[in-house]
Amino acid sequence: DGFPECTGKIKWMKDMWMTDPCYSSYGVNGSLCSFLIYLSETESWCPVLPGRVSVIEETKQPVLEDAVIRGHFEGLHQFLDNKTEFKWIQQRIKSMEEIWLEAGLSLSAKYNLEDRKAKQILVHPGVLTKEAGLKIAENAFSGGPLGELVQWSDLISSLHVLGHHLHLSASLPSLNKFFGIQTGGCPSRLSLVEPNLIYTDIIGLRQIQKVLKTSWIKYKCIIRVLDSFGTEPDFNHADWAKKYNLKSPFGGLSLAPMQFYTMFPHTPDNTFLGFVVQHQLSLEENEKLKSTQRKNQALIYGKSATFWKGKKSYLDVIHKYLDIHGTVDNNTLIPNYVINHGIIKGTDVQTLLRQSKVFVGLSFPYEGPAPLEALANGCAFLNPRLKPPHSSLNTEFFKGKPTIREVTSQHPYAEEIGEPYVWMVDMDNQTDVERTITAILNRTIKPYLPYEFTCEGMLQRVNVLIEKQDLCSPAMIWPPLSSLQVVKAEAGTSCKQACWRAGLICEPAFFPYLNNANNLASHNIACQTSEFSDGHLVFPAYDSTEEHCLFQSDSLLYSCVRSEQSLNRICPCRDYIKDQVALCKACL
Repeated sequence: DGFPECTGKIKWMKDMWMTDPCYSSYGVNGSLCSFLIYLSETESWCPVLPGRVSVIEETKQPVLEDAVIRGHFEGLHQFLDNKTEFKWIQQRIKSMEEIWLEAGLSLSAKYNLEDRKAKQILVHPGVLTKEAGLKIAENAFSGGPLGELVQWSDLISSLHVLGHHLHLSASLPSLNKFFGIQTGGCPSRLSLVEPNLIYTDIIGLRQIQKVLKTSWIKYKCIIRVLDSFGTEPDFNHADWAKKYNLKSPFGGLSLAPMQFYTMFPHTPDNTFLGFVVQHQLSLEENEKLKSTQRKNQALIYGKSATFWKGKKSYLDVIHKYLDIHGTVDNNTLIPNYVINHGIIKGTDVQTLLRQSKVFVGLSFPYEGPAPLEALANGCAFLNPRLKPPHSSLNTEFFKGKPTIREVTSQHPYAEEIGEPYVWMVDMDNQTDVERTITAILNRTIKPYLPYEFTCEGMLQRVNVLIEKQDLCSPAMIWPPLSSLQVVKAEAGTSCKQACWRAGLICEPAFFPYLNNANNLASHNIACQTSEFSDGHLVFPAYDSTEEHCLFQSDSLLYSCVRSEQSLNRICPCRDYIKDQVALCKACL
Protein backbone atom coordinates (compact mmCIF):
# COMPACT_ATOMS: atom_id res chain seq x y z
CA ASP A 1 0.00 0.00 0.00
CA GLY A 2 1.36 3.40 -0.96
CA PHE A 3 4.23 1.83 -2.94
CA PRO A 4 2.68 1.07 -6.37
CA GLU A 5 6.08 0.86 -8.13
CA CYS A 6 7.62 -1.66 -5.70
CA THR A 7 6.78 -4.90 -7.55
CA GLY A 8 8.06 -3.58 -10.87
CA LYS A 9 11.31 -2.37 -9.31
CA ILE A 10 11.96 -5.78 -7.69
CA LYS A 11 11.53 -7.47 -11.09
CA TRP A 12 13.92 -4.95 -12.66
CA MET A 13 16.54 -5.45 -9.90
CA LYS A 14 16.37 -9.22 -10.33
CA ASP A 15 17.44 -8.92 -13.97
CA MET A 16 19.65 -5.83 -13.83
CA TRP A 17 21.45 -5.61 -10.48
CA MET A 18 24.76 -6.78 -11.98
CA THR A 19 24.75 -4.11 -14.73
CA ASP A 20 26.24 -1.48 -12.39
CA PRO A 21 28.87 -2.17 -9.68
CA CYS A 22 27.02 0.50 -7.71
CA TYR A 23 24.38 -1.91 -6.47
CA SER A 24 26.80 -4.39 -4.91
CA SER A 25 28.55 -1.50 -3.12
CA TYR A 26 25.20 -0.95 -1.34
CA GLY A 27 25.04 -4.63 -0.33
CA VAL A 28 22.85 -5.99 -3.15
CA ASN A 29 23.85 -9.65 -3.69
CA GLY A 30 21.08 -11.11 -5.86
CA SER A 31 18.80 -12.17 -2.99
CA LEU A 32 15.22 -10.89 -2.70
CA CYS A 33 16.07 -9.67 0.79
CA SER A 34 18.95 -7.48 -0.48
CA PHE A 35 16.72 -6.05 -3.25
CA LEU A 36 14.06 -5.07 -0.70
CA ILE A 37 16.58 -3.49 1.68
CA TYR A 38 18.12 -1.49 -1.18
CA LEU A 39 14.75 -0.42 -2.67
CA SER A 40 13.42 0.72 0.70
CA GLU A 41 16.47 2.31 2.34
CA THR A 42 18.80 3.58 -0.41
CA GLU A 43 15.95 4.38 -2.77
CA SER A 44 12.35 4.79 -1.61
CA TRP A 45 10.31 2.54 -3.89
CA CYS A 46 9.31 -0.13 -1.33
CA PRO A 47 8.19 -0.14 2.32
CA VAL A 48 10.95 -0.55 4.93
CA LEU A 49 11.06 -4.13 6.25
CA PRO A 50 9.61 -4.38 9.79
CA GLY A 51 12.79 -5.57 11.53
CA ARG A 52 14.90 -2.77 10.01
CA VAL A 53 13.10 0.34 11.27
CA SER A 54 15.82 0.92 13.89
CA VAL A 55 18.52 1.07 11.17
CA ILE A 56 16.68 3.97 9.54
CA GLU A 57 16.01 5.71 12.87
CA GLU A 58 19.73 5.77 13.74
CA THR A 59 20.63 7.75 10.61
CA LYS A 60 17.94 10.39 11.19
CA GLN A 61 18.69 14.09 11.52
CA PRO A 62 19.95 15.45 14.83
CA VAL A 63 17.20 17.20 16.82
CA LEU A 64 16.41 20.61 15.31
CA GLU A 65 17.01 23.68 17.44
CA ASP A 66 14.38 26.38 17.87
CA ALA A 67 13.70 28.90 15.10
CA VAL A 68 14.08 32.47 16.34
CA ILE A 69 12.98 35.59 14.44
CA ARG A 70 16.20 37.17 13.12
CA GLY A 71 17.09 40.80 13.66
CA HIS A 72 19.71 41.09 10.88
CA PHE A 73 20.61 39.83 7.39
CA GLU A 74 24.36 39.38 7.90
CA GLY A 75 24.78 35.66 7.22
CA LEU A 76 22.56 35.81 4.16
CA HIS A 77 24.49 38.71 2.59
CA GLN A 78 27.81 36.95 3.16
CA PHE A 79 26.45 34.01 1.22
CA LEU A 80 24.98 36.11 -1.62
CA ASP A 81 28.04 38.35 -2.12
CA ASN A 82 29.73 37.82 -5.52
CA LYS A 83 27.13 35.26 -6.67
CA THR A 84 26.13 36.74 -10.02
CA GLU A 85 22.94 34.64 -10.37
CA PHE A 86 21.63 36.22 -7.14
CA LYS A 87 22.76 39.80 -7.84
CA TRP A 88 19.31 41.32 -8.54
CA ILE A 89 17.77 39.30 -5.70
CA GLN A 90 20.38 40.56 -3.24
CA GLN A 91 19.81 44.15 -4.37
CA ARG A 92 16.07 43.82 -3.69
CA ILE A 93 16.67 42.17 -0.31
CA LYS A 94 19.01 45.03 0.69
CA SER A 95 16.54 47.71 -0.40
CA MET A 96 13.80 46.16 1.79
CA GLU A 97 15.91 44.99 4.72
CA GLU A 98 14.54 47.42 7.33
CA ILE A 99 10.92 46.69 6.35
CA TRP A 100 11.49 42.91 6.64
CA LEU A 101 13.08 43.19 10.09
CA GLU A 102 10.33 45.51 11.30
CA ALA A 103 7.68 43.09 9.96
CA GLY A 104 9.34 40.18 11.81
CA LEU A 105 9.18 42.09 15.10
CA SER A 106 5.60 43.19 14.49
CA LEU A 107 4.40 39.64 13.65
CA SER A 108 6.11 38.10 16.69
CA ALA A 109 4.49 40.75 18.92
CA LYS A 110 1.01 39.75 17.66
CA TYR A 111 1.34 35.96 17.51
CA ASN A 112 3.14 33.28 19.45
CA LEU A 113 6.09 32.32 17.25
CA GLU A 114 7.79 30.26 19.96
CA ASP A 115 8.05 26.45 19.76
CA ARG A 116 9.07 26.41 16.11
CA LYS A 117 11.96 24.27 14.94
CA ALA A 118 14.61 25.72 12.61
CA LYS A 119 14.25 23.71 9.40
CA GLN A 120 17.01 22.85 6.92
CA ILE A 121 15.69 24.36 3.67
CA LEU A 122 17.14 24.01 0.18
CA VAL A 123 16.23 26.85 -2.23
CA HIS A 124 17.05 26.07 -5.87
CA PRO A 125 15.64 28.51 -8.48
CA GLY A 126 16.13 26.56 -11.73
CA VAL A 127 15.36 29.65 -13.86
CA LEU A 128 18.59 31.25 -12.59
CA THR A 129 20.89 28.36 -13.50
CA LYS A 130 23.26 28.71 -16.47
CA GLU A 131 22.11 25.23 -17.50
CA ALA A 132 18.56 26.59 -18.07
CA GLY A 133 19.96 29.11 -20.58
CA LEU A 134 17.22 31.71 -19.89
CA LYS A 135 19.57 34.56 -18.87
CA ILE A 136 16.93 35.92 -16.45
CA ALA A 137 19.58 37.01 -13.92
CA GLU A 138 21.63 38.78 -16.62
CA ASN A 139 18.63 40.59 -18.18
CA ALA A 140 17.13 41.71 -14.86
CA PHE A 141 18.90 45.09 -15.00
CA SER A 142 17.94 45.88 -18.62
CA GLY A 143 14.16 45.52 -18.71
CA GLY A 144 13.87 41.71 -18.51
CA PRO A 145 10.97 40.05 -16.65
CA LEU A 146 11.20 40.50 -12.88
CA GLY A 147 8.07 38.75 -11.51
CA GLU A 148 9.82 35.47 -10.68
CA LEU A 149 12.89 37.22 -9.25
CA VAL A 150 10.64 39.32 -7.00
CA GLN A 151 8.99 36.16 -5.68
CA TRP A 152 12.30 34.34 -5.11
CA SER A 153 13.86 37.27 -3.24
CA ASP A 154 10.78 37.65 -1.01
CA LEU A 155 10.65 33.92 -0.26
CA ILE A 156 14.38 33.91 0.66
CA SER A 157 13.88 36.99 2.89
CA SER A 158 10.87 35.36 4.61
CA LEU A 159 12.72 32.09 5.33
CA HIS A 160 15.71 34.01 6.69
CA VAL A 161 13.69 36.31 8.97
CA LEU A 162 11.65 33.34 10.24
CA GLY A 163 14.91 31.80 11.52
CA HIS A 164 15.41 28.77 9.25
CA HIS A 165 18.70 27.40 7.85
CA LEU A 166 18.96 28.28 4.17
CA HIS A 167 20.96 26.39 1.56
CA LEU A 168 20.92 28.32 -1.74
CA SER A 169 21.80 26.68 -5.04
CA ALA A 170 21.73 28.01 -8.61
CA SER A 171 23.70 25.40 -10.59
CA LEU A 172 23.89 21.64 -11.13
CA PRO A 173 27.32 21.35 -9.41
CA SER A 174 25.92 23.08 -6.31
CA LEU A 175 22.95 20.65 -6.29
CA ASN A 176 25.35 17.70 -6.55
CA LYS A 177 27.36 19.13 -3.69
CA PHE A 178 24.30 19.68 -1.49
CA PHE A 179 23.08 16.12 -1.98
CA GLY A 180 26.59 14.70 -1.46
CA ILE A 181 26.66 13.10 -4.89
CA GLN A 182 29.74 11.64 -6.51
CA THR A 183 29.05 12.08 -10.21
CA GLY A 184 28.92 8.55 -11.58
CA GLY A 185 26.30 5.86 -12.04
CA CYS A 186 25.40 5.49 -8.35
CA PRO A 187 22.30 6.92 -6.73
CA SER A 188 23.15 9.42 -4.04
CA ARG A 189 24.49 8.54 -0.62
CA LEU A 190 22.84 10.45 2.22
CA SER A 191 23.44 14.17 1.78
CA LEU A 192 25.47 16.01 4.39
CA VAL A 193 22.31 17.88 5.38
CA GLU A 194 18.92 16.23 5.09
CA PRO A 195 16.50 18.95 3.92
CA ASN A 196 13.12 19.34 5.64
CA LEU A 197 11.81 21.40 2.72
CA ILE A 198 12.93 22.10 -0.85
CA TYR A 199 11.74 25.18 -2.79
CA THR A 200 12.37 25.09 -6.53
CA ASP A 201 10.55 25.71 -9.83
CA ILE A 202 9.64 23.39 -12.70
CA ILE A 203 13.07 23.72 -14.35
CA GLY A 204 14.73 23.20 -10.95
CA LEU A 205 12.60 20.12 -10.21
CA ARG A 206 13.73 18.54 -13.49
CA GLN A 207 17.34 19.32 -12.52
CA ILE A 208 16.84 17.71 -9.08
CA GLN A 209 15.39 14.61 -10.78
CA LYS A 210 18.39 14.50 -13.13
CA VAL A 211 20.89 14.81 -10.29
CA LEU A 212 19.21 12.40 -7.85
CA LYS A 213 17.95 9.92 -10.47
CA THR A 214 15.45 7.51 -8.91
CA SER A 215 16.22 8.55 -5.34
CA TRP A 216 14.51 11.95 -5.86
CA ILE A 217 11.31 10.15 -4.88
CA LYS A 218 12.53 10.16 -1.27
CA TYR A 219 12.21 13.97 -1.27
CA LYS A 220 9.02 14.17 -3.35
CA CYS A 221 6.59 15.22 -0.59
CA ILE A 222 8.84 18.02 0.79
CA ILE A 223 9.24 19.74 -2.59
CA ARG A 224 7.42 23.05 -3.23
CA VAL A 225 7.39 24.31 -6.84
CA LEU A 226 7.12 28.07 -7.54
CA ASP A 227 4.76 28.29 -10.52
CA SER A 228 3.44 31.79 -11.43
CA PHE A 229 0.39 30.82 -13.48
CA GLY A 230 -0.50 27.56 -11.71
CA THR A 231 -0.85 23.89 -12.72
CA GLU A 232 -4.31 22.33 -12.85
CA PRO A 233 -4.78 18.69 -11.69
CA ASP A 234 -5.52 17.18 -15.11
CA PHE A 235 -2.33 18.69 -16.60
CA ASN A 236 -0.32 17.62 -13.54
CA HIS A 237 -1.43 13.95 -13.69
CA ALA A 238 1.02 12.35 -16.14
CA ASP A 239 -1.22 9.46 -17.30
CA TRP A 240 -4.36 11.60 -17.56
CA ALA A 241 -2.54 14.33 -19.51
CA LYS A 242 -1.17 11.72 -21.92
CA LYS A 243 -4.54 9.99 -22.37
CA TYR A 244 -6.40 13.26 -23.08
CA ASN A 245 -3.58 14.85 -25.08
CA LEU A 246 -3.06 17.78 -22.69
CA LYS A 247 0.32 18.72 -24.08
CA SER A 248 2.40 21.03 -21.89
CA PRO A 249 6.17 21.25 -21.42
CA PHE A 250 5.44 22.08 -17.76
CA GLY A 251 2.80 19.45 -16.91
CA GLY A 252 2.87 15.74 -16.12
CA LEU A 253 4.86 16.06 -12.88
CA SER A 254 2.31 14.03 -10.82
CA LEU A 255 2.94 16.01 -7.62
CA ALA A 256 0.13 16.85 -5.21
CA PRO A 257 -1.42 19.98 -6.83
CA MET A 258 -0.94 21.88 -3.53
CA GLN A 259 2.84 21.56 -4.04
CA PHE A 260 2.63 24.21 -6.78
CA TYR A 261 3.01 27.71 -5.27
CA THR A 262 1.52 30.60 -7.28
CA MET A 263 2.11 34.39 -7.52
CA PHE A 264 -1.58 35.27 -7.02
CA PRO A 265 -4.43 33.31 -5.40
CA HIS A 266 -6.04 32.37 -8.73
CA THR A 267 -5.87 28.55 -8.70
CA PRO A 268 -7.38 27.03 -5.52
CA ASP A 269 -5.97 23.56 -6.30
CA ASN A 270 -2.51 25.10 -5.86
CA THR A 271 -1.10 27.00 -2.85
CA PHE A 272 -0.87 30.81 -2.88
CA LEU A 273 2.68 31.88 -1.96
CA GLY A 274 2.62 35.45 -3.30
CA PHE A 275 5.31 38.11 -2.95
CA VAL A 276 5.67 41.59 -1.41
CA VAL A 277 4.70 44.85 -3.05
CA GLN A 278 7.59 47.22 -2.47
CA HIS A 279 6.08 50.60 -1.72
CA GLN A 280 7.90 52.11 1.25
CA LEU A 281 10.51 54.68 0.22
CA SER A 282 13.40 55.74 2.44
CA LEU A 283 12.81 58.69 4.78
CA GLU A 284 14.90 60.95 2.56
CA GLU A 285 12.94 60.03 -0.59
CA ASN A 286 9.67 60.49 1.28
CA GLU A 287 10.68 64.01 2.40
CA LYS A 288 11.48 64.94 -1.22
CA LEU A 289 8.07 63.71 -2.37
CA LYS A 290 6.12 65.61 0.29
CA SER A 291 6.78 68.80 -1.60
CA THR A 292 5.57 67.31 -4.92
CA GLN A 293 1.86 67.32 -5.56
CA ARG A 294 0.23 64.73 -7.78
CA LYS A 295 0.44 66.04 -11.31
CA ASN A 296 -2.01 65.72 -14.14
CA GLN A 297 -0.14 62.74 -15.52
CA ALA A 298 -0.50 59.05 -16.31
CA LEU A 299 2.27 56.45 -16.22
CA ILE A 300 2.00 53.64 -18.78
CA TYR A 301 2.53 50.01 -17.67
CA GLY A 302 4.82 48.55 -20.34
CA LYS A 303 8.63 48.38 -20.28
CA SER A 304 8.90 46.83 -23.72
CA ALA A 305 7.96 48.97 -26.73
CA THR A 306 6.33 45.91 -28.35
CA PHE A 307 3.56 46.05 -25.68
CA TRP A 308 2.56 49.48 -27.06
CA LYS A 309 1.85 48.23 -30.60
CA GLY A 310 -1.68 48.99 -31.81
CA LYS A 311 -2.52 51.04 -28.69
CA LYS A 312 -2.13 54.56 -30.10
CA SER A 313 -5.83 55.48 -30.39
CA TYR A 314 -6.39 54.30 -26.78
CA LEU A 315 -3.44 56.43 -25.57
CA ASP A 316 -4.60 59.41 -27.68
CA VAL A 317 -7.86 59.54 -25.68
CA ILE A 318 -5.96 59.39 -22.35
CA HIS A 319 -3.56 62.09 -23.62
CA LYS A 320 -6.50 64.50 -24.06
CA TYR A 321 -6.77 64.56 -20.25
CA LEU A 322 -3.30 63.73 -18.95
CA ASP A 323 0.40 64.06 -19.76
CA ILE A 324 1.74 60.61 -20.53
CA HIS A 325 4.96 59.20 -19.07
CA GLY A 326 6.63 55.88 -19.86
CA THR A 327 9.59 53.74 -18.77
CA VAL A 328 10.21 52.06 -22.12
CA ASP A 329 13.26 50.32 -23.55
CA ASN A 330 12.91 51.87 -27.03
CA ASN A 331 11.56 55.27 -28.15
CA THR A 332 10.86 54.43 -31.79
CA LEU A 333 7.55 52.57 -31.39
CA ILE A 334 5.81 54.91 -28.94
CA PRO A 335 3.78 58.09 -29.64
CA ASN A 336 5.92 61.25 -29.74
CA TYR A 337 3.94 62.95 -26.92
CA VAL A 338 5.16 60.32 -24.39
CA ILE A 339 7.79 61.57 -21.92
CA ASN A 340 9.99 58.46 -21.75
CA HIS A 341 12.29 57.92 -18.74
CA GLY A 342 13.80 54.69 -20.14
CA ILE A 343 14.42 51.63 -17.94
CA ILE A 344 14.83 52.96 -14.39
CA LYS A 345 15.24 51.40 -10.96
CA GLY A 346 12.30 50.44 -8.75
CA THR A 347 12.46 53.42 -6.36
CA ASP A 348 12.35 55.85 -9.34
CA VAL A 349 9.25 54.06 -10.67
CA GLN A 350 7.62 54.54 -7.26
CA THR A 351 8.43 58.24 -7.34
CA LEU A 352 6.72 58.49 -10.75
CA LEU A 353 3.70 56.58 -9.41
CA ARG A 354 3.38 59.01 -6.50
CA GLN A 355 3.36 61.92 -8.94
CA SER A 356 0.79 60.30 -11.27
CA LYS A 357 -2.98 59.92 -11.03
CA VAL A 358 -3.40 56.86 -13.26
CA PHE A 359 -1.31 53.77 -14.02
CA VAL A 360 -2.42 52.62 -17.47
CA GLY A 361 -2.54 48.94 -18.43
CA LEU A 362 -1.94 47.99 -22.08
CA SER A 363 -3.45 44.43 -21.64
CA PHE A 364 0.03 42.83 -21.34
CA PRO A 365 2.04 41.69 -19.30
CA TYR A 366 -0.52 39.60 -17.40
CA GLU A 367 -0.67 39.48 -13.60
CA GLY A 368 2.55 41.33 -12.75
CA PRO A 369 3.46 43.04 -9.45
CA ALA A 370 3.36 46.63 -10.86
CA PRO A 371 -0.42 47.37 -10.63
CA LEU A 372 -0.37 46.61 -6.89
CA GLU A 373 2.67 48.91 -6.52
CA ALA A 374 0.59 51.64 -8.19
CA LEU A 375 -2.29 51.18 -5.70
CA ALA A 376 0.14 51.14 -2.76
CA ASN A 377 1.43 54.51 -3.98
CA GLY A 378 -2.07 56.02 -4.27
CA CYS A 379 -2.31 55.79 -8.06
CA ALA A 380 -5.45 54.30 -9.72
CA PHE A 381 -4.96 51.36 -12.12
CA LEU A 382 -6.69 51.27 -15.51
CA ASN A 383 -7.24 47.52 -16.10
CA PRO A 384 -8.11 46.50 -19.69
CA ARG A 385 -10.84 43.87 -20.10
CA LEU A 386 -9.91 40.88 -22.28
CA LYS A 387 -12.76 39.89 -24.59
CA PRO A 388 -13.02 36.97 -24.99
CA PRO A 389 -10.98 35.96 -21.89
CA HIS A 390 -7.43 34.81 -22.70
CA SER A 391 -6.36 31.22 -21.98
CA SER A 392 -4.11 28.47 -23.34
CA LEU A 393 -6.93 27.65 -25.79
CA ASN A 394 -6.80 30.99 -27.63
CA THR A 395 -3.68 32.98 -26.67
CA GLU A 396 -0.08 32.37 -27.74
CA PHE A 397 1.40 33.47 -24.38
CA PHE A 398 -0.55 30.82 -22.42
CA LYS A 399 -0.05 28.01 -24.97
CA GLY A 400 1.76 25.14 -23.27
CA LYS A 401 0.96 26.44 -19.76
CA PRO A 402 -0.56 23.57 -17.71
CA THR A 403 -3.90 25.33 -17.18
CA ILE A 404 -7.01 26.39 -19.12
CA ARG A 405 -7.83 29.13 -16.61
CA GLU A 406 -9.51 32.08 -18.32
CA VAL A 407 -7.91 35.47 -17.69
CA THR A 408 -10.69 38.07 -17.90
CA SER A 409 -8.51 41.20 -17.70
CA GLN A 410 -4.84 42.13 -17.65
CA HIS A 411 -4.90 41.68 -13.87
CA PRO A 412 -7.75 39.49 -12.48
CA TYR A 413 -6.60 39.89 -8.85
CA ALA A 414 -6.77 43.69 -9.19
CA GLU A 415 -10.18 43.31 -10.90
CA GLU A 416 -11.51 41.82 -7.64
CA ILE A 417 -10.27 44.89 -5.69
CA GLY A 418 -12.48 47.12 -7.84
CA GLU A 419 -13.20 50.86 -7.74
CA PRO A 420 -12.06 53.43 -6.70
CA TYR A 421 -8.63 51.76 -6.91
CA VAL A 422 -9.01 49.62 -10.03
CA TRP A 423 -11.08 50.67 -13.04
CA MET A 424 -12.05 48.25 -15.79
CA VAL A 425 -11.86 49.61 -19.33
CA ASP A 426 -12.57 48.51 -22.90
CA MET A 427 -9.50 49.77 -24.77
CA ASP A 428 -11.30 49.73 -28.15
CA ASN A 429 -14.24 51.85 -26.98
CA GLN A 430 -13.18 55.52 -26.91
CA THR A 431 -16.36 56.60 -25.06
CA ASP A 432 -15.70 54.05 -22.33
CA VAL A 433 -12.06 55.19 -22.01
CA GLU A 434 -13.10 58.90 -21.72
CA ARG A 435 -15.86 58.14 -19.21
CA THR A 436 -13.48 56.07 -17.05
CA ILE A 437 -10.66 58.67 -17.10
CA THR A 438 -13.03 61.51 -16.11
CA ALA A 439 -14.47 59.37 -13.29
CA ILE A 440 -10.95 58.70 -11.94
CA LEU A 441 -10.02 62.39 -12.13
CA ASN A 442 -13.06 63.25 -9.99
CA ARG A 443 -11.88 60.98 -7.16
CA THR A 444 -9.09 61.25 -4.59
CA ILE A 445 -7.50 57.85 -4.05
CA LYS A 446 -5.70 56.92 -0.84
CA PRO A 447 -2.84 54.38 -0.97
CA TYR A 448 -4.15 50.81 -0.61
CA LEU A 449 -2.33 47.49 -0.27
CA PRO A 450 -3.92 44.14 0.73
CA TYR A 451 -2.22 42.71 3.87
CA GLU A 452 -1.27 39.51 1.98
CA PHE A 453 1.16 41.54 -0.18
CA THR A 454 2.96 43.27 2.72
CA CYS A 455 6.15 41.90 4.34
CA GLU A 456 4.24 41.03 7.50
CA GLY A 457 1.43 39.35 5.56
CA MET A 458 3.90 37.23 3.61
CA LEU A 459 5.83 36.27 6.77
CA GLN A 460 2.57 35.20 8.42
CA ARG A 461 1.54 33.08 5.42
CA VAL A 462 4.95 31.45 4.83
CA ASN A 463 5.30 30.65 8.53
CA VAL A 464 1.88 28.97 8.70
CA LEU A 465 2.58 26.96 5.52
CA ILE A 466 5.94 25.75 6.87
CA GLU A 467 4.48 24.79 10.25
CA LYS A 468 1.14 23.32 9.16
CA GLN A 469 1.13 22.19 5.53
CA ASP A 470 2.33 18.58 5.76
CA LEU A 471 2.08 16.74 2.44
CA CYS A 472 4.11 13.73 3.63
CA SER A 473 1.65 12.19 6.08
CA PRO A 474 -1.81 11.68 4.54
CA ALA A 475 -3.43 11.50 8.00
CA MET A 476 -2.61 15.18 8.70
CA ILE A 477 -5.55 17.40 7.72
CA TRP A 478 -4.78 21.09 7.46
CA PRO A 479 -6.56 23.54 7.38
CA PRO A 480 -8.45 22.25 10.46
CA LEU A 481 -11.66 20.36 9.65
CA SER A 482 -13.60 22.86 11.77
CA SER A 483 -13.27 25.34 8.87
CA LEU A 484 -14.91 22.95 6.33
CA GLN A 485 -18.25 24.05 4.88
CA VAL A 486 -19.83 21.63 2.40
CA VAL A 487 -21.57 23.16 -0.62
CA LYS A 488 -23.55 21.14 -3.16
CA ALA A 489 -22.92 22.85 -6.49
CA GLU A 490 -25.53 23.21 -9.23
CA ALA A 491 -24.98 20.91 -12.21
CA GLY A 492 -22.35 22.34 -14.57
CA THR A 493 -20.76 24.49 -11.83
CA SER A 494 -17.18 24.02 -10.57
CA CYS A 495 -16.33 23.99 -6.87
CA LYS A 496 -14.26 27.15 -7.35
CA GLN A 497 -17.42 28.96 -8.56
CA ALA A 498 -19.80 27.31 -6.06
CA CYS A 499 -17.62 28.16 -3.04
CA TRP A 500 -17.00 31.72 -4.27
CA ARG A 501 -20.74 32.35 -4.66
CA ALA A 502 -21.17 31.27 -1.03
CA GLY A 503 -18.49 33.77 0.07
CA LEU A 504 -15.96 30.94 0.61
CA ILE A 505 -13.07 29.37 -1.25
CA CYS A 506 -12.52 25.80 -2.44
CA GLU A 507 -10.09 23.89 -0.17
CA PRO A 508 -8.63 20.79 -1.91
CA ALA A 509 -7.15 19.47 1.37
CA PHE A 510 -10.72 18.47 2.38
CA PHE A 511 -11.49 16.38 -0.73
CA PRO A 512 -10.29 13.06 0.82
CA TYR A 513 -12.57 13.64 3.82
CA LEU A 514 -15.64 14.22 1.59
CA ASN A 515 -14.77 11.22 -0.58
CA ASN A 516 -16.62 8.94 1.83
CA ALA A 517 -20.33 8.09 2.21
CA ASN A 518 -20.30 8.16 6.05
CA ASN A 519 -18.74 11.63 6.17
CA LEU A 520 -21.21 12.91 3.56
CA ALA A 521 -24.12 11.56 5.60
CA SER A 522 -23.01 13.78 8.52
CA HIS A 523 -23.39 16.74 6.10
CA ASN A 524 -26.94 15.70 5.09
CA ILE A 525 -26.00 14.11 1.78
CA ALA A 526 -27.43 10.58 1.72
CA CYS A 527 -25.92 8.14 -0.78
CA GLN A 528 -28.38 5.30 -1.45
CA THR A 529 -25.76 3.80 -3.77
CA SER A 530 -22.17 4.76 -4.53
CA GLU A 531 -19.16 3.80 -6.66
CA PHE A 532 -15.45 4.70 -6.94
CA SER A 533 -13.93 5.69 -10.27
CA ASP A 534 -10.95 7.61 -11.72
CA GLY A 535 -12.79 8.45 -14.93
CA HIS A 536 -13.63 12.06 -14.04
CA LEU A 537 -12.20 15.22 -12.50
CA VAL A 538 -15.46 16.17 -10.76
CA PHE A 539 -15.67 13.45 -8.10
CA PRO A 540 -16.89 13.41 -5.36
CA ALA A 541 -20.21 14.19 -7.07
CA TYR A 542 -23.90 13.45 -6.64
CA ASP A 543 -26.59 12.32 -9.03
CA SER A 544 -29.68 13.71 -7.29
CA THR A 545 -32.26 11.81 -9.39
CA GLU A 546 -30.92 8.45 -8.15
CA GLU A 547 -29.28 9.60 -4.89
CA HIS A 548 -26.12 8.02 -6.27
CA CYS A 549 -22.68 9.20 -5.08
CA LEU A 550 -19.57 9.02 -7.25
CA PHE A 551 -16.24 8.96 -5.42
CA GLN A 552 -12.72 9.63 -6.67
CA SER A 553 -10.34 6.66 -6.70
CA ASP A 554 -7.24 8.66 -7.76
CA SER A 555 -6.25 11.34 -5.25
CA LEU A 556 -4.25 13.30 -7.86
CA LEU A 557 -7.48 13.96 -9.80
CA TYR A 558 -9.31 15.99 -7.15
CA SER A 559 -10.06 19.33 -8.80
CA CYS A 560 -11.64 22.61 -7.65
CA VAL A 561 -11.91 23.98 -11.19
CA ARG A 562 -13.66 21.38 -13.37
CA SER A 563 -17.41 20.89 -13.82
CA GLU A 564 -19.76 18.41 -15.52
CA GLN A 565 -23.20 19.27 -16.98
CA SER A 566 -24.97 16.18 -15.64
CA LEU A 567 -23.55 16.06 -12.10
CA ASN A 568 -23.73 18.08 -8.89
CA ARG A 569 -20.27 18.47 -7.41
CA ILE A 570 -19.87 18.08 -3.64
CA CYS A 571 -17.53 20.92 -2.74
CA PRO A 572 -15.12 21.34 0.17
CA CYS A 573 -15.25 25.06 0.95
CA ARG A 574 -13.73 27.09 3.78
CA ASP A 575 -13.82 30.62 5.09
CA TYR A 576 -10.82 32.92 4.71
CA ILE A 577 -9.27 35.95 6.35
CA LYS A 578 -9.94 39.13 4.37
CA ASP A 579 -6.72 40.17 2.58
CA GLN A 580 -5.07 36.85 3.57
CA VAL A 581 -7.04 34.32 1.50
CA ALA A 582 -4.46 31.52 1.88
CA LEU A 583 -5.49 31.17 5.55
CA CYS A 584 -8.80 30.25 7.16
CA LYS A 585 -10.01 32.05 10.29
CA ALA A 586 -9.04 29.07 12.49
CA CYS A 587 -5.67 28.64 10.73
CA LEU A 588 -3.85 31.04 13.04
